Amino acid sequence: MATILIVEDETEMAQGLRDTFEFDGHEIHIASDGQSGLEMALSKSFDLIILDVMLPEKSGFDVCKELRKKGDKTPVIMLTARQQEIDKVRGLEIGADDYITKPFSVRELLARVKAVLRRYPETEAGPIKSAKIGELEIDFENYKAKNATAKVELSYKEFEILKFLYQHKNEVISRDELLNKVWGYEIYPTSRTVDNFIAKIRKKVEKDPASPAHILTIYGIGYKLLE
Repeated sequence: MATILIVEDETEMAQGLRDTFEFDGHEIHIASDGQSGLEMALSKSFDLIILDVMLPEKSGFDVCKELRKKGDKTPVIMLTARQQEIDKVRGLEIGADDYITKPFSVRELLARVKAVLRRYPETEAGPIKSAKIGELEIDFENYKAKNATAKVELSYKEFEILKFLYQHKNEVISRDELLNKVWGYEIYPTSRTVDNFIAKIRKKVEKDPASPAHILTIYGIGYKLLE
């Protein structure tokens, strides 16, 4: 069972989502505008937030952006009637985990929710809070990183890639798996996206990015992380 916050101003839609998820065994909380949704998200721990884009008081984009700025890493699925690709890209770039366009089927929504929740595995001791990869010290809870001499700037997606690789360190992770777990296939259909991000991350992790010691390329498959 997951605890889910639904931020949706259409009463019938919100009630329908509540019924769907409660039937599936989840605990549901509802906010009807962006500002109250943001306040609820910051005051209580949720496993997932379903966030409409078009909201009174504060848009879903603004809510998601503020959550990530404050270090809140709760998975977010954005819900909207818009179909332009640029809106989907914008949502993912500010930290959303998936994006569903109305109208959608209940079956699709439940599948998306389950997929997003599976992207955040926890160890027996709880979620991974920090890691050290080479000389880079990473605080996953507060989205901060530093090496021996200075603070290191990482984007939200770079943190998520490193976290996923660290959760599966010493394992070979395919490009397709990274695409599916960190982005989802709908917006980023090419594995070249992963390669571009890995190249950027190596510049911040490796002493010699051209000859990496920690994020290894497994040719024809993907990558392996060594501490």
